Amino acid sequence: MRVDGGLGFDAADAASTAKKVEEQGFDGLWCAEAGHDPFLALMLAAEHTDHIELGTGIAVAFARTPMTMAVVANDLQAYSKGRFMLGLGSQIKPHIEKRYSMPWSHPAARMREFISAMRAIWAAWHEGTKLAFRGDFYTHTLMPPFFNPGPNAYGAPKVYLAAVGERMTEVAGEVADGLLAHGFTTARYMREVTMPALDRGLERSGRSRDGYEVSYPAMIVTGSTEEQVREATRAVKAQLAFYASTPAYKPVLDLHGWGELHGEMNRLSKRGEWVQMGELVPDDMLDAFAVVAPAAEVPGALLDRFDGMVTRMSFYAPYRMDPDTTRMLVEELRKA
Repeated sequence: MRVDGGLGFDAADAASTAKKVEEQGFDGLWCAEAGHDPFLALMLAAEHTDHIELGTGIAVAFARTPMTMAVVANDLQAYSKGRFMLGLGSQIKPHIEKRYSMPWSHPAARMREFISAMRAIWAAWHEGTKLAFRGDFYTHTLMPPFFNPGPNAYGAPKVYLAAVGERMTEVAGEVADGLLAHGFTTARYMREVTMPALDRGLERSGRSRDGYEVSYPAMIVTGSTEEQVREATRAVKAQLAFYASTPAYKPVLDLHGWGELHGEMNRLSKRGEWVQMGELVPDDMLDAFAVVAPAAEVPGALLDRFDGMVTRMSFYAPYRMDPDTTRMLVEELRKA
């Protein structure tokens, strides 16, 4: 099991955080795109680390074109000496149209084409093939020598795709090198929905799960005192409530019979009643999404839930976890 850490959104502390994460023994480090550009933070992380893998978890694909994404990913792959992992996500329609002012349609089909177009661009640079990509959403047919960076000594970066729904998960199996499972995923949903969809996509591309990576940010509730456990419980329930209010994640709730909770959460979110939302999350729902256990029991519980499905894991703890606990979790999971 590979174990990954996280990098804050702000590039200001990227160097020191990345060095610390590498020293703690993590295998990889993911940086999300929220209020800051993850590529800038990862460039600094690459400069101040030696061997840890560095990835976007996620960068918003549809906020860019395949060409702009191919360029920045190629540069980071070269600068990090082959340690870069390009994690992509679609975001949701309101953000793409109203925040980024970019087109939205047929997200799974568009994502399949987006990744295929990037691979065609990289092939033009690294292998000298003629750029002649024509699709339903993207067309790339011009590559003058002045704009061609030439072969990358480390090849193209691995592409990971974030997915929750079945169609996007199939696309991940079909055209990506790995799947970024969402934190709002239970072991049951992964077993009954995610993995069968992934296998269908892999079959279309003539591949199996051998060598294919599935990354999962595991939600954890733990602490060394009762007060710490209460705070961890409150923080994780608040995070679950936020996701439960999002229509795109309702199928996960439906599988467990909690679908009616989505409507109430959605209404409360529109009124900004975030504290009340967290209080509505029942304990059995918390237990389904998060491992709730003393720190020493967390690694075993995670492996019991996800062994055979997940190849790399990170810790989704929206609260401050004790550094000694973090170090112990990394060491124990890496033994698996």
